[in-house]
Amino acid sequence: MNPQQYVQEKAAASGSSFYYAFLFMPEQRRQAITAFYAFCREIDDVVDEVTDTNVAYTKLAWWRSELTQTFAGKATHPVTQALMPHLQTFGIEAAPLLAVIEGCEMDLNQNRYLDYPGLQRYCHLVAGVVGEVAARIFGQTQAATTDYAHKLGQALQLTNILRDVGEDAMRGRIYLPVNELQQFDVKASEILERKTSERFVALMRFQSERAHRLYDEALVLLPAEDRRAQKPGLMMASIYRTLLTEIERDNFQVLNQRVALTPLRKFWLAWKMQALGRM
Repeated sequence: MNPQQYVQEKAAASGSSFYYAFLFMPEQRRQAITAFYAFCREIDDVVDEVTDTNVAYTKLAWWRSELTQTFAGKATHPVTQALMPHLQTFGIEAAPLLAVIEGCEMDLNQNRYLDYPGLQRYCHLVAGVVGEVAARIFGQTQAATTDYAHKLGQALQLTNILRDVGEDAMRGRIYLPVNELQQFDVKASEILERKTSERFVALMRFQSERAHRLYDEALVLLPAEDRRAQKPGLMMASIYRTLLTEIERDNFQVLNQRVALTPLRKFWLAWKMQALGRM
């Protein structure tokens, strides 16, 4: 299996909505974003699949070293070998890739966030900088598009967090800010024990309204000159915002089930954005 086949399988196997947003891209850009997405998956998998924290730290340290090698033209892993040819073409720098590792590393030493600014920093590292790199690959021409990408990344990550509250609770993680749990009188033990209440629903509605604001703010920040090039990101916004709406319609029953869109619906939403330019 060559590096390109490896990253393609990695992207397709994840079942992620990102896969559908990549389908309509020109070949070189699609190969670049697929390799970058596979890199992000590799880093995320270290945190999710390695049970020994010390081993996870060691693996992330290896990836930092591998990035140094990659930017020196000496990649050894199939993912970085697939990504390496695109670094110069799309102006991809090491800093955002290292930030992804730093963000995932936070999951090894932190399972609570005291307030929203703390959660924002996490979302920026694991999703905002991902959006920054993706925007470059998609064909960014305006500097202001970076602000849009950061904001959209935060919206997508917050949507992920709301979808996965129950799954994260099973791992002992609660991403919802501590002071906001207190604001709605929701105890951490209720979430960890996956007990839904009207107070929990009110907390989740507060969070979903925040996510919708982030989507709206992101779209306002996107320069008109870059809107066509950034269609893959807009596809993601359409898919994830639809997912958020489904979570709301289900009255935030996320503690004991995982709300998801069917592959056909994801494809339809992506196609509609590609063909009609509508969310």
